[in-house]
Amino acid sequence: MMVIWLAAGYIFASEPKTFESGDTQSSLIELFTSEGCSSCPPAEKWLSALKSSSDLWKKAVPVAFHVDYWDHLGWRDHFAKPEFTSRQHRYAAAWGGDSVYTPGFVVNGKEWRDWFGRNGMPTTSTKVGVLRVSLGDGGKLTATFVPETTQPRALAFDVALLGNDLESDVKRGENSGRKLLHDFVVLSLADAPLNAGAAELHLASGPPKQSSSPREALAAWVTERGQLEPWNGQ
Repeated sequence: MMVIWLAAGYIFASEPKTFESGDTQSSLIELFTSEGCSSCPPAEKWLSALKSSSDLWKKAVPVAFHVDYWDHLGWRDHFAKPEFTSRQHRYAAAWGGDSVYTPGFVVNGKEWRDWFGRNGMPTTSTKVGVLRVSLGDGGKLTATFVPETTQPRALAFDVALLGNDLESDVKRGENSGRKLLHDFVVLSLADAPLNAGAAELHLASGPPKQSSSPREALAAWVTERGQLEPWNGQ
């Protein structure tokens, strides 16, 4: 069980915005990818197809982390960050492994390979709680979380700024000569402790200079402090 909340749209508008989740959990779908990997475009195409799904932002919350361990093989991925690579390594270590790969999917904190067979993603109807997030001036975020259980563990509020409709003209490496299209790209990731069910943080706005005015969205979820996967409600 886990809880996930998100809000989509042009988020860094002038007026404040407030979003509230339902009380039913959704599936957090993490894709670890790289512009230097020729096997990644099909996985990203699969992820992008969720833009037209009725499950988007309700049952499925996709985020794409670009890793940097392909950067020395001919093409530097401008969306890649070492902390995203570290995140993937932490998952692998939690599963008892010592290697990482792209494209790699994680659903609700667990390795997920079934996208290759186009099988349905894991879903659940468990009620876990309600997360309410307000976005103010300068990327200031305030959050409150009311869990379904009465005595939750120490929790944290995680939020990702996502870029959609991004394009890259790859000049070198395995994807040389291709125009790559990206959606749900994690541009920044931040977290803050939930104290008495409340948290506050500032999120950096805007895509990298190499991208062209993408639509932006926020994805936010609750974790147990120190953990990667969404909180399981127990």
